[in-house]
Amino acid sequence: MAPDLGPFQDRPPPSTAGTAKTRENSGLRRRGDRHGAYAVWTAQPQLKPLSLVNALGLAPALALNLAVFALIAAMTVAVEKRRHGRLVAPQLQPVEGPRWLHGPWPLVAGAIALVVLNFATLALAGRPWGVTSAFALWGAKTASLHGVDIASWPYWTTKANAAALAAPISRDVTSVMDIGLVFGAMLAAALAGRYAPVWRLPLRSLVAAVVGGLLLGYGARLAYGCNIGAYFSGILSGSVHGWLWLVAAVAGNVFGTRLRPLFGLEVERMKPTAC
Repeated sequence: MAPDLGPFQDRPPPSTAGTAKTRENSGLRRRGDRHGAYAVWTAQPQLKPLSLVNALGLAPALALNLAVFALIAAMTVAVEKRRHGRLVAPQLQPVEGPRWLHGPWPLVAGAIALVVLNFATLALAGRPWGVTSAFALWGAKTASLHGVDIASWPYWTTKANAAALAAPISRDVTSVMDIGLVFGAMLAAALAGRYAPVWRLPLRSLVAAVVGGLLLGYGARLAYGCNIGAYFSGILSGSVHGWLWLVAAVAGNVFGTRLRPLFGLEVERMKPTAC
């Protein structure tokens, strides 16, 4: 299902609906034969975008989303009690100084902060929060500097993407936010006394990071976003594609967790406990 972010779409998806092949997508396929991964995917049958807000109205759509969230929370509690006999509280490490500065924050405080910052993003950028489109832009600009004709690739021929490719990084809202996220994360880790970068990694861990990063980046472009742009902002904007992303993400996490031992990575496990 193509994302439906209303007027706030960062990188608009193709207009193909159902099995129809528009002339625009046919042209993209012809121009993208040499590079054609994007053209192949956009040529596949698609469901029409579906906005719960448009289909049900604001109040019913909000009530339905909250009901689904409540159901997920109830199922999570039931599964955890079944496996561990109780709800397992997180083990907080003692910290010196104010907790609001060093963390960790309560989940409710983190949720409120995410909502407030997403509304701020909507007000300043005119669209919900997104992350991964900037990574594709950085890679495209780097390739262009080395003589690759990125501008002719189907993904970069749409109006919004072509404009982003031609403009400097400083004009791209998502890029500026991502840079801020990196430095903000470093600052937060330093304030918490946990800033300890590791420069020497085991080979299997390095391979896992590279392979996982490529798969995540490729998947994020196919889904028009990651867990922020496609899931968090998708559900926030009332689009059904956010919920479909969640189902696919859960399945992918189960599969990925089972692959971790192959790369020498630990899988966090908790021993079952009695009541």
